[in-house]
Amino acid sequence: QVQLVESGGGSVQAGGSLRLSCVVSGSTYSRLTMGWFRQAQGKEREGVGAIDGAGGPKFVPDSVKDRFTISQDSAKNTLYLQMSSLKPEETAPYFCAARESWTSVAGLFREAEYKYWGQGTQVTVSS
Repeated sequence: QVQLVESGGGSVQAGGSLRLSCVVSGSTYSRLTMGWFRQAQGKEREGVGAIDGAGGPKFVPDSVKDRFTISQDSAKNTLYLQMSSLKPEETAPYFCAARESWTSVAGLFREAEYKYWGQGTQVTVSS
């Protein structure tokens, strides 16, 4: 059973930065496709980064391009999301997600494509 534990959330002012971490256990990290999602209040869960755990391609959507960077340290079974220039509307719990195979690029940011989820870490951006 794959388990995901996020950390690194907190409160920052607009324009600030945070780095989120997600530690993975219960599977060989390189066999996973990993993603970061967020869900603002009253909105659908939104993908903000995805990466091939085997060291292949990585993607971020245009909405966070140039501000968010997804990365990983497979030796530590850890996924990261570096966020900068944060905006108040990006206040949300942020979730780490995993699936056991690659999917289409379009599928990388679909909630339904991921089987395993962490509990989330709260990010609060104040104006």
